[in-house]
Amino acid sequence: MTEATGKINLLGLTQAEMEQFFDSIGEKRFRAGQIMKWIHHFGIDDFDAMSNVSKVLREKLKTCAEIRAPEVVSEDISTDGTRKWVVRVASGSCVETVYIPQGSRGTLCVSSQAGCALDCSFCSTGKQGFNSDLSAAEVIGQVWIANKSFGSVPAKIDRAITNVVMMGMGEPLLNFDNVVAAMKIMMDDLGYGISKRKVTLSTSGVVPMIDKLGEVIDVSLALSLHAPNDALRNQLVPINKKYPLEMLLAACKRYISGLGEKRVLTIEYTLLKDVNDKPEHAEEMIALLKEVPCKINLIPFNPFPHSGYERPSNNAIRRFQDLLHKAGHSVTVRTTRGEDIDAACGQLVGQVMDRTRRSERYIAVRQLSDEANTQRSADQKT
Repeated sequence: MTEATGKINLLGLTQAEMEQFFDSIGEKRFRAGQIMKWIHHFGIDDFDAMSNVSKVLREKLKTCAEIRAPEVVSEDISTDGTRKWVVRVASGSCVETVYIPQGSRGTLCVSSQAGCALDCSFCSTGKQGFNSDLSAAEVIGQVWIANKSFGSVPAKIDRAITNVVMMGMGEPLLNFDNVVAAMKIMMDDLGYGISKRKVTLSTSGVVPMIDKLGEVIDVSLALSLHAPNDALRNQLVPINKKYPLEMLLAACKRYISGLGEKRVLTIEYTLLKDVNDKPEHAEEMIALLKEVPCKINLIPFNPFPHSGYERPSNNAIRRFQDLLHKAGHSVTVRTTRGEDIDAACGQLVGQVMDRTRRSERYIAVRQLSDEANTQRSADQKT
């Protein structure tokens, strides 16, 4: 909570933490609600602009607290209305946040880490390596920035941001405390008042933290599945070697059963040409999910340079979807949005100051591949 300035950043405090803060400086707890409304409803980060707070308290707050969102480096708007913000966090790295409008729904895709430690083979974020976890202020700060850009209005009925998905850069469950705090602010009426059904955390499968999540919050859960068997998932999603499918799906079922209210698990499945898009993969998936209350999102692969993967044909996508439909599953194919600004699913990269040196190794492999392809083309010409 305490930043490099020595001041507490109030942006990332939950209601309970805000009340504790005011206790600690000898002020009444009701001040927490006042300040949270100014921050999250009105997008205010200047204590002097808080007209219902006494001047004495405003001056006191300036000495020990601040309201500081990540720095906005750039904002791009796609031809389809998708927006992407690049923001710089305290570590010096940059992360990306994406807003996707669709009818009456506006979904904000929020990052939880600078880079990602998991290195899923088809995700451009993973190729950037890993730098740091984001603080709670840096996570909720992405919502604050986006909300403010649309004009923050308290109790706004036609609010621009109706849904938040923790599906940006990073694995949310590996930054557990900060992500949970930020999601609590998203759902708090003093924060953004978003329904628990419309806040979704997506995980690649950190099993112990799925169980821990169920103890502290009841947001919606999405599983990045991407393969219907352990052998293939070990290749695509390496964390599967530690938490294989049987263990993972059992944890997801425990979480969903704890929610009640007929809530279901969202299955995210990126379709990769000739890798996991064949009819036999669909049949395996049907068997795997037979007893899992779920809905399925199929995501045609969004290419990025030197990934080694391709997008399946439309026929292959429809065939895969039809097989799942016939088995009784609710299935949607995600429409690619924001591709012209590199904001599509799996394309987020930011600017990660990589501590793992994974990005260096990836670049070296790409260079070797390019050199081999160049030599192959030269040989064919001769």
